[in-house]
Amino acid sequence: MPVPQTSDSVADSAVTARAVPGPAALFRGFARVGLSGFGGVLPWARRLLVETERWLTAEEFNVLLGLCQFLPGPNVINLAVAVGVRCCGWRGAVAGVLGLMTGPFLIALLLGLLYARYGEIPAVQSMLYGVTLVGAGLIIATGIRMGINVKQRAVYLPFAAAAFIALVVLHWPLPVVMIGGAVLTVSLSWWQLARQARVVRT
Repeated sequence: MPVPQTSDSVADSAVTARAVPGPAALFRGFARVGLSGFGGVLPWARRLLVETERWLTAEEFNVLLGLCQFLPGPNVINLAVAVGVRCCGWRGAVAGVLGLMTGPFLIALLLGLLYARYGEIPAVQSMLYGVTLVGAGLIIATGIRMGINVKQRAVYLPFAAAAFIALVVLHWPLPVVMIGGAVLTVSLSWWQLARQARVVRT
């Protein structure tokens, strides 16, 4: 009798069944991300990697992004490097970063020249404020979707709430919150694994 598949297992099987992307595919994919991500490219990166191309599962994306947030530099560039290395080594990392940066670099160069000339116009200032709010909304929506896909989220979401309070309400330094959160969550994961091992032995 076949075992019914959940949505997560279907997504995992779809990822494993799909061919590993080469440098050209990574360049094209991250170029689409870079050219689509007005107000921040993280939501578009997740859509590309998890929903459109299915190069990663939702859980794998969360893990990789968490790792990239602890590395120096922009998170999405670190993500492009990590995904590129995972798929096809250093060539994939170079292709991912070039695809992500080339289009936005040229557009930002042009817009910087225009802003230097027209940036003081009130209509331009209002437009920039609106773009900022849209970017914030996209990042919040992505955070919510990532939280929905976290396994055992009832256990780990309090850590996210504690980090939010520490940063926004208490104004603690970001490195302190990140290191403290990493120590607590790693300790909890180790404790859960140790408890499961004891249950298996008994």
